[in-house]
Amino acid sequence: MPSSRGRSSMSIDAARRRFLLEAPVLAAAVAACGPSEVAKHGAGAESTRVAQTAQPHPSQNADSRTDTSLHHAMPATSAQSGATTAASAIAYHRSDPTLPPLSRERLTRLHFTAKETPIRVTGDTVVAAWTFDGDIPGPIVHVRQGDTVEFTLTNEGQIPHSMDFHAAQIDPKTAFRSVMPGQSVSYSFKPKYAGAFLYHCGTAPVLMHLGSGMFGAIIVDPPTPLPRAKDLVFVQSEFYLGPPNGGIAPFDYNKMLGTLPDLVAFNGRPAQYQAEPIHVTRGELVRMHIVNAGPTNPCAFHVVGEQFDTVYLGAPPGNAIHGVQTYNVAPGGGMIFEMRAELPGEYVFVNHAFGHGQKGAIGTIIVDE
Repeated sequence: MPSSRGRSSMSIDAARRRFLLEAPVLAAAVAACGPSEVAKHGAGAESTRVAQTAQPHPSQNADSRTDTSLHHAMPATSAQSGATTAASAIAYHRSDPTLPPLSRERLTRLHFTAKETPIRVTGDTVVAAWTFDGDIPGPIVHVRQGDTVEFTLTNEGQIPHSMDFHAAQIDPKTAFRSVMPGQSVSYSFKPKYAGAFLYHCGTAPVLMHLGSGMFGAIIVDPPTPLPRAKDLVFVQSEFYLGPPNGGIAPFDYNKMLGTLPDLVAFNGRPAQYQAEPIHVTRGELVRMHIVNAGPTNPCAFHVVGEQFDTVYLGAPPGNAIHGVQTYNVAPGGGMIFEMRAELPGEYVFVNHAFGHGQKGAIGTIIVDE
Protein backbone atom coordinates (compact mmCIF):
# COMPACT_ATOMS: atom_id res chain seq x y z
CA MET A 1 0.00 0.00 0.00
CA PRO A 2 1.47 3.43 -0.90
CA SER A 3 2.54 5.75 1.91
CA SER A 4 0.64 8.94 2.77
CA ARG A 5 3.35 10.90 0.93
CA GLY A 6 2.89 8.63 -2.14
CA ARG A 7 -0.89 9.03 -2.03
CA SER A 8 -0.51 12.82 -1.76
CA SER A 9 1.90 12.89 -4.73
CA MET A 10 -0.46 10.78 -6.85
CA SER A 11 -3.37 13.05 -5.89
CA ILE A 12 -1.43 16.16 -6.94
CA ASP A 13 -0.44 14.53 -10.24
CA ALA A 14 -4.04 13.52 -10.94
CA ALA A 15 -5.28 17.03 -10.19
CA ARG A 16 -2.63 18.52 -12.46
CA ARG A 17 -3.57 16.18 -15.33
CA ARG A 18 -7.26 17.00 -14.87
CA PHE A 19 -6.55 20.74 -14.95
CA LEU A 20 -4.49 20.45 -18.14
CA LEU A 21 -7.17 18.40 -19.87
CA GLU A 22 -9.96 20.82 -18.92
CA ALA A 23 -8.05 24.08 -19.44
CA PRO A 24 -9.17 24.71 -23.05
CA VAL A 25 -12.81 24.16 -22.11
CA LEU A 26 -12.47 26.45 -19.09
CA ALA A 27 -10.95 29.11 -21.34
CA ALA A 28 -13.83 28.71 -23.77
CA ALA A 29 -16.33 29.15 -20.92
CA VAL A 30 -14.59 32.36 -19.84
CA ALA A 31 -14.85 33.66 -23.40
CA ALA A 32 -18.56 32.85 -23.52
CA CYS A 33 -19.22 35.04 -20.45
CA GLY A 34 -18.27 38.24 -22.22
CA PRO A 35 -16.45 39.71 -25.22
CA SER A 36 -12.68 39.63 -25.24
CA GLU A 37 -10.59 42.59 -26.31
CA VAL A 38 -7.70 42.01 -28.65
CA ALA A 39 -5.05 44.66 -29.11
CA LYS A 40 -4.83 45.61 -32.77
CA HIS A 41 -1.37 46.02 -34.36
CA GLY A 42 -0.46 46.98 -37.90
CA ALA A 43 -1.11 44.05 -40.25
CA GLY A 44 1.97 42.80 -42.04
CA ALA A 45 4.32 43.73 -39.21
CA GLU A 46 7.93 42.84 -39.97
CA SER A 47 9.32 39.68 -38.42
CA THR A 48 12.69 38.01 -38.53
CA ARG A 49 13.16 34.30 -39.17
CA VAL A 50 12.19 32.31 -36.05
CA ALA A 51 11.82 35.58 -34.15
CA GLN A 52 8.35 37.10 -33.66
CA THR A 53 7.86 40.84 -33.30
CA ALA A 54 6.94 41.98 -29.80
CA GLN A 55 6.45 38.38 -28.65
CA PRO A 56 4.55 38.68 -25.34
CA HIS A 57 4.98 35.05 -24.22
CA PRO A 58 8.35 33.77 -25.50
CA SER A 59 7.97 30.45 -23.69
CA GLN A 60 4.70 29.48 -25.39
CA ASN A 61 4.56 26.23 -27.31
CA ALA A 62 1.81 25.99 -29.92
CA ASP A 63 1.38 22.28 -29.22
CA SER A 64 1.12 22.68 -25.45
CA ARG A 65 -1.94 23.12 -23.26
CA THR A 66 -0.04 26.00 -21.65
CA ASP A 67 -0.20 27.98 -24.90
CA THR A 68 -2.51 30.86 -25.81
CA SER A 69 -5.76 29.18 -24.75
CA LEU A 70 -4.69 30.00 -21.18
CA HIS A 71 -3.29 33.48 -21.90
CA HIS A 72 -6.00 34.63 -24.32
CA ALA A 73 -9.66 33.71 -23.87
CA MET A 74 -10.61 31.24 -26.61
CA PRO A 75 -14.20 31.13 -27.87
CA ALA A 76 -16.35 27.99 -27.68
CA THR A 77 -17.36 28.45 -31.32
CA SER A 78 -15.81 29.99 -34.44
CA ALA A 79 -18.43 32.78 -34.64
CA GLN A 80 -16.74 36.07 -35.53
CA SER A 81 -17.41 39.06 -33.30
CA GLY A 82 -18.45 42.15 -35.21
CA ALA A 83 -19.06 40.20 -38.44
CA THR A 84 -21.37 42.14 -40.74
CA THR A 85 -21.35 40.11 -43.98
CA ALA A 86 -24.80 38.74 -44.81
CA ALA A 87 -24.93 35.01 -45.51
CA SER A 88 -26.84 35.64 -48.74
CA ALA A 89 -23.89 37.65 -50.07
CA ILE A 90 -21.42 34.76 -49.68
CA ALA A 91 -20.87 33.09 -53.07
CA TYR A 92 -20.16 29.39 -53.55
CA HIS A 93 -17.17 28.19 -55.54
CA ARG A 94 -15.85 24.75 -56.41
CA SER A 95 -12.39 23.94 -55.06
CA ASP A 96 -9.97 23.02 -57.84
CA PRO A 97 -8.30 19.67 -56.97
CA THR A 98 -5.51 20.04 -59.56
CA LEU A 99 -1.97 19.93 -58.18
CA PRO A 100 -0.27 23.24 -59.12
CA PRO A 101 2.81 22.97 -61.35
CA LEU A 102 6.21 22.64 -59.73
CA SER A 103 8.49 25.67 -59.91
CA ARG A 104 11.92 25.32 -61.48
CA GLU A 105 13.35 27.30 -58.58
CA ARG A 106 14.72 25.46 -55.55
CA LEU A 107 13.53 28.24 -53.23
CA THR A 108 9.83 28.66 -52.48
CA ARG A 109 8.64 31.75 -50.61
CA LEU A 110 5.21 31.54 -49.01
CA HIS A 111 3.33 34.31 -47.22
CA PHE A 112 0.00 33.19 -45.76
CA THR A 113 -2.53 35.24 -43.84
CA ALA A 114 -4.63 33.84 -41.02
CA LYS A 115 -8.12 35.30 -41.03
CA GLU A 116 -11.64 34.52 -39.89
CA THR A 117 -14.19 34.72 -42.69
CA PRO A 118 -17.56 33.23 -43.67
CA ILE A 119 -17.45 30.58 -46.44
CA ARG A 120 -20.30 28.94 -48.32
CA VAL A 121 -19.60 25.21 -48.36
CA THR A 122 -22.92 24.06 -49.86
CA GLY A 123 -25.84 25.80 -51.54
CA ASP A 124 -27.54 26.29 -48.19
CA THR A 125 -24.67 26.21 -45.66
CA VAL A 126 -22.36 29.10 -44.78
CA VAL A 127 -19.81 28.53 -42.03
CA ALA A 128 -17.88 30.93 -39.81
CA ALA A 129 -14.45 29.67 -40.84
CA TRP A 130 -10.97 30.23 -39.50
CA THR A 131 -8.71 30.08 -42.53
CA PHE A 132 -5.36 30.39 -44.20
CA ASP A 133 -5.70 32.90 -47.06
CA GLY A 134 -9.49 33.05 -46.74
CA ASP A 135 -10.52 29.55 -47.83
CA ILE A 136 -10.99 25.94 -46.72
CA PRO A 137 -8.59 24.28 -47.28
CA GLY A 138 -5.67 26.69 -47.56
CA PRO A 139 -3.56 26.90 -50.72
CA ILE A 140 -2.00 23.70 -52.12
CA VAL A 141 1.78 23.93 -51.77
CA HIS A 142 3.96 21.97 -54.24
CA VAL A 143 7.73 21.65 -53.74
CA ARG A 144 10.58 19.16 -54.20
CA GLN A 145 12.35 17.12 -51.58
CA GLY A 146 15.30 19.20 -50.40
CA ASP A 147 13.91 22.54 -51.62
CA THR A 148 14.12 25.50 -49.25
CA VAL A 149 10.74 26.75 -48.09
CA GLU A 150 10.73 30.25 -46.58
CA PHE A 151 7.42 30.76 -44.82
CA THR A 152 5.75 33.78 -43.22
CA LEU A 153 2.40 33.81 -41.44
CA THR A 154 0.68 37.15 -40.81
CA ASN A 155 -2.26 37.07 -38.42
CA GLU A 156 -5.09 39.27 -39.68
CA GLY A 157 -7.59 37.58 -37.36
CA GLN A 158 -9.01 38.31 -33.93
CA ILE A 159 -7.28 35.54 -31.96
CA PRO A 160 -3.82 33.90 -31.93
CA HIS A 161 -2.93 31.48 -34.76
CA SER A 162 0.14 29.50 -35.88
CA MET A 163 1.41 27.13 -38.58
CA ASP A 164 2.56 23.52 -38.26
CA PHE A 165 3.99 21.94 -41.44
CA HIS A 166 4.09 18.14 -41.18
CA ALA A 167 6.70 18.18 -43.97
CA ALA A 168 9.16 20.15 -41.81
CA GLN A 169 11.83 18.96 -39.40
CA ILE A 170 12.23 21.95 -37.12
CA ASP A 171 11.99 23.05 -33.48
CA PRO A 172 8.21 23.36 -33.07
CA LYS A 173 8.41 25.43 -29.90
CA THR A 174 10.14 28.16 -31.90
CA ALA A 175 8.77 27.87 -35.43
CA PHE A 176 5.22 26.70 -34.73
CA ARG A 177 4.53 29.13 -31.88
CA SER A 178 1.40 31.25 -31.88
CA VAL A 179 1.38 34.71 -33.40
CA MET A 180 -0.81 37.45 -31.95
CA PRO A 181 -3.34 39.44 -34.04
CA GLY A 182 -1.59 41.96 -36.27
CA GLN A 183 1.80 40.26 -36.00
CA SER A 184 3.87 37.91 -38.17
CA VAL A 185 6.22 34.98 -37.70
CA SER A 186 8.71 33.56 -40.24
CA TYR A 187 10.81 30.42 -40.50
CA SER A 188 12.38 28.18 -43.14
CA PHE A 189 12.76 24.43 -43.65
CA LYS A 190 13.83 21.81 -46.20
CA PRO A 191 11.51 18.80 -46.62
CA LYS A 192 13.54 15.66 -45.96
CA TYR A 193 11.02 13.25 -47.44
CA ALA A 194 8.68 13.21 -50.42
CA GLY A 195 4.98 12.58 -49.97
CA ALA A 196 1.58 14.15 -49.25
CA PHE A 197 1.68 16.13 -46.00
CA LEU A 198 -0.75 18.11 -43.88
CA TYR A 199 -0.24 21.63 -42.63
CA HIS A 200 -2.48 23.16 -39.97
CA CYS A 201 -2.79 25.73 -37.22
CA GLY A 202 -1.21 24.39 -34.04
CA THR A 203 -2.52 26.93 -31.53
CA ALA A 204 -4.22 25.42 -28.49
CA PRO A 205 -6.74 24.00 -28.45
CA VAL A 206 -5.53 22.51 -31.75
CA LEU A 207 -8.85 20.69 -32.15
CA MET A 208 -10.72 24.01 -32.39
CA HIS A 209 -8.35 25.70 -34.81
CA LEU A 210 -7.88 22.72 -37.11
CA GLY A 211 -11.57 21.81 -36.86
CA SER A 212 -12.62 25.33 -37.86
CA GLY A 213 -10.81 25.20 -41.21
CA MET A 214 -7.15 26.03 -40.64
CA PHE A 215 -5.44 23.31 -42.68
CA GLY A 216 -4.16 22.44 -46.15
CA ALA A 217 -1.80 20.18 -48.09
CA ILE A 218 1.88 20.42 -49.01
CA ILE A 219 2.92 17.96 -51.72
CA VAL A 220 6.63 17.12 -51.84
CA ASP A 221 7.97 15.50 -55.04
CA PRO A 222 10.90 13.05 -54.92
CA PRO A 223 14.21 14.14 -56.54
CA THR A 224 13.50 11.84 -59.50
CA PRO A 225 9.99 12.70 -60.70
CA LEU A 226 7.27 10.06 -60.66
CA PRO A 227 5.80 9.08 -64.06
CA ARG A 228 3.69 11.79 -65.68
CA ALA A 229 0.07 11.69 -64.49
CA LYS A 230 -3.05 13.71 -63.86
CA ASP A 231 -2.25 14.83 -60.31
CA LEU A 232 -5.14 15.58 -57.97
CA VAL A 233 -5.16 16.66 -54.31
CA PHE A 234 -7.99 15.75 -51.93
CA VAL A 235 -7.97 16.98 -48.32
CA GLN A 236 -10.65 15.31 -46.20
CA SER A 237 -12.07 17.22 -43.24
CA GLU A 238 -14.99 17.12 -40.83
CA PHE A 239 -17.54 19.83 -40.02
CA TYR A 240 -18.99 20.15 -36.51
CA LEU A 241 -21.51 22.96 -36.68
CA GLY A 242 -23.59 24.91 -34.18
CA PRO A 243 -26.94 26.64 -34.79
CA PRO A 244 -26.71 29.33 -37.51
CA ASN A 245 -26.73 32.98 -36.47
CA GLY A 246 -27.85 35.26 -39.27
CA GLY A 247 -27.54 32.33 -41.67
CA ILE A 248 -23.90 31.61 -40.71
CA ALA A 249 -23.14 28.40 -38.78
CA PRO A 250 -20.18 28.44 -36.37
CA PHE A 251 -17.89 25.49 -35.80
CA ASP A 252 -18.66 24.06 -32.35
CA TYR A 253 -15.85 22.94 -30.02
CA ASN A 254 -18.01 20.74 -27.80
CA LYS A 255 -19.40 18.92 -30.85
CA MET A 256 -15.81 18.35 -32.01
CA LEU A 257 -15.15 16.65 -28.68
CA GLY A 258 -18.16 14.42 -29.40
CA THR A 259 -16.49 13.27 -32.69
CA LEU A 260 -19.80 12.91 -34.63
CA PRO A 261 -19.51 15.31 -37.61
CA ASP A 262 -22.44 16.99 -39.34
CA LEU A 263 -20.64 16.99 -42.69
CA VAL A 264 -17.47 15.46 -44.15
CA ALA A 265 -15.83 16.82 -47.27
CA PHE A 266 -13.01 16.56 -49.75
CA ASN A 267 -11.45 20.02 -50.22
CA GLY A 268 -13.90 21.85 -48.00
CA ARG A 269 -17.16 21.34 -49.93
CA PRO A 270 -19.26 18.23 -49.24
CA ALA A 271 -20.03 16.22 -52.41
CA GLN A 272 -18.78 19.02 -54.68
CA TYR A 273 -17.21 16.57 -57.15
CA GLN A 274 -20.52 14.78 -57.58
CA ALA A 275 -22.19 18.01 -58.66
CA GLU A 276 -19.17 18.93 -60.80
CA PRO A 277 -17.20 15.73 -61.58
CA ILE A 278 -13.54 15.46 -62.48
CA HIS A 279 -12.74 14.36 -66.06
CA VAL A 280 -9.81 12.16 -67.09
CA THR A 281 -8.95 10.28 -70.28
CA ARG A 282 -9.24 6.50 -70.65
CA GLY A 283 -5.87 4.87 -69.89
CA GLU A 284 -4.49 8.04 -68.27
CA LEU A 285 -2.53 7.57 -65.07
CA VAL A 286 -4.39 9.34 -62.26
CA ARG A 287 -2.43 10.14 -59.12
CA MET A 288 -4.45 11.18 -56.07
CA HIS A 289 -2.68 12.80 -53.13
CA ILE A 290 -4.96 12.11 -50.15
CA VAL A 291 -4.39 14.19 -47.02
CA ASN A 292 -6.62 13.74 -43.98
CA ALA A 293 -7.01 16.89 -41.91
CA GLY A 294 -9.42 15.10 -39.57
CA PRO A 295 -9.48 16.39 -36.96
CA THR A 296 -10.54 12.98 -35.64
CA ASN A 297 -11.73 10.34 -38.12
CA PRO A 298 -9.79 8.27 -40.70
CA CYS A 299 -10.45 8.24 -44.44
CA ALA A 300 -10.96 4.75 -45.94
CA PHE A 301 -10.23 5.83 -49.51
CA HIS A 302 -11.80 3.72 -52.28
CA VAL A 303 -12.79 4.07 -55.95
CA VAL A 304 -15.88 2.12 -57.01
CA GLY A 305 -15.18 -0.11 -60.03
CA GLU A 306 -11.39 0.18 -59.80
CA GLN A 307 -8.38 -0.89 -57.78
CA PHE A 308 -5.30 1.15 -57.07
CA ASP A 309 -2.33 -0.01 -59.10
CA THR A 310 -0.03 1.58 -56.53
CA VAL A 311 -0.41 3.10 -53.07
CA TYR A 312 2.63 4.85 -51.59
CA LEU A 313 2.42 4.40 -47.82
CA GLY A 314 5.39 6.70 -47.24
CA ALA A 315 7.92 8.61 -49.30
CA PRO A 316 7.65 7.68 -52.99
CA PRO A 317 8.95 5.89 -54.99
CA GLY A 318 9.58 3.52 -52.07
CA ASN A 319 6.97 2.18 -49.65
CA ALA A 320 4.71 1.06 -52.51
CA ILE A 321 2.03 -1.63 -52.40
CA HIS A 322 0.00 -2.78 -55.41
CA GLY A 323 -3.47 -4.04 -56.27
CA VAL A 324 -5.21 -2.25 -53.39
CA GLN A 325 -8.99 -1.88 -53.04
CA THR A 326 -9.21 0.44 -49.98
CA TYR A 327 -6.67 1.98 -47.63
CA ASN A 328 -7.07 4.03 -44.46
CA VAL A 329 -5.43 7.45 -44.26
CA ALA A 330 -5.12 8.46 -40.60
CA PRO A 331 -6.02 11.93 -39.29
CA GLY A 332 -2.89 14.02 -39.74
CA GLY A 333 -1.59 11.66 -42.42
CA GLY A 334 -1.24 11.58 -46.18
CA MET A 335 -0.76 8.93 -48.88
CA ILE A 336 -0.54 8.79 -52.66
CA PHE A 337 -2.92 6.58 -54.66
CA GLU A 338 -2.51 5.74 -58.37
CA MET A 339 -4.98 4.15 -60.80
CA ARG A 340 -5.41 3.83 -64.55
CA ALA A 341 -8.97 3.23 -65.77
CA GLU A 342 -9.04 1.18 -68.98
CA LEU A 343 -12.80 1.51 -69.51
CA PRO A 344 -14.81 4.71 -69.94
CA GLY A 345 -17.43 5.38 -67.30
CA GLU A 346 -18.26 7.15 -64.05
CA TYR A 347 -16.07 6.09 -61.13
CA VAL A 348 -17.13 7.21 -57.65
CA PHE A 349 -14.38 7.90 -55.12
CA VAL A 350 -15.48 7.76 -51.52
CA ASN A 351 -14.56 7.39 -47.89
CA HIS A 352 -15.71 3.78 -47.60
CA ALA A 353 -16.61 4.37 -43.96
CA PHE A 354 -19.99 5.11 -45.49
CA GLY A 355 -21.36 7.09 -42.61
CA HIS A 356 -18.83 9.72 -43.64
CA GLY A 357 -19.22 9.09 -47.36
CA GLN A 358 -22.94 9.81 -47.04
CA LYS A 359 -22.13 13.06 -45.23
CA GLY A 360 -20.14 14.38 -48.17
CA ALA A 361 -16.79 12.57 -48.49
CA ILE A 362 -17.65 11.44 -52.00
CA GLY A 363 -17.09 12.51 -55.61
CA THR A 364 -17.03 11.26 -59.21
CA ILE A 365 -14.25 10.82 -61.75
CA ILE A 366 -15.58 10.57 -65.33
CA VAL A 367 -13.30 8.58 -67.63
CA ASP A 368 -13.75 9.82 -71.18
CA GLU A 369 -12.70 8.07 -74.42
